[in-house]
Amino acid sequence: MDFFGYIAAILMGVSLGLIGGGGSILTLPILIYLFHQDPLVATTGSLFVVGVTAFAGVISYGRKGLVEFKTGLAFVIPSFAGVVLARKVLLPSIPESVIEIGSLHLTKSLIVLLSFAILMVIVSIIMIRSKTKISDGHHRHSFFQIGLRGVMVGIVTGFVGAGGGFLIIPALVVLLNLPMRNAIGTSLGIITLNSLFGFAISAEKYLLNWQVLFLVSALGVLGLLIGQKLSPIINEKKLKIGFGYFVLTIGVIIFLKVFIN
Repeated sequence: MDFFGYIAAILMGVSLGLIGGGGSILTLPILIYLFHQDPLVATTGSLFVVGVTAFAGVISYGRKGLVEFKTGLAFVIPSFAGVVLARKVLLPSIPESVIEIGSLHLTKSLIVLLSFAILMVIVSIIMIRSKTKISDGHHRHSFFQIGLRGVMVGIVTGFVGAGGGFLIIPALVVLLNLPMRNAIGTSLGIITLNSLFGFAISAEKYLLNWQVLFLVSALGVLGLLIGQKLSPIINEKKLKIGFGYFVLTIGVIIFLKVFIN
């Protein structure tokens, strides 16, 4: 299964490079189902992989002047609070055994997986219904809305190990009127900081397979670079819709596995 895991890691990076988001949501199922990691360990490892892969994207976009660093920092500060809330309060507050009814036994790990499956379904619907033009440029930004969105992104990042780009990019475009390419570059910066921050405050709690994490990260970066090269020749809207259905399928499968197992 390791071979398929490495191929999936490349495809994760390709998606991130092509559409600036969505790909990182595949990291957790890759670590759980293809590298057989415990869900709680995988959420921490996912933060590392997502952070490293997104950082490679930041370098690429930054060289083109497409990263709004001041805007990113303004967004990421409240999101750090969300990461801390998820990693230090929400996750520790969930008991190891949540509920047991007959053959149904929901553990802490399964709750995380179930939350992730629900998140994947939400992300997939957003991607399937997304328009190429997110904003018409007539919105007034609200710092309260930006801060609230930042906290939400931090909670998502900390709880399930996903980057939250599907929340960040619309916020940057709609609330701050950033051009789409600038929003993607800035989003990758926010994802990098959030993910590596979440990893730093929780890595010591788990025994991590560094060989797998480094390999998956390196292949993710390779995929990201490939995706950026392919981006000009692939229809972004069709790609997002197709990827959205793919994510929806995986989300439904994970959801069913939680209750079937």
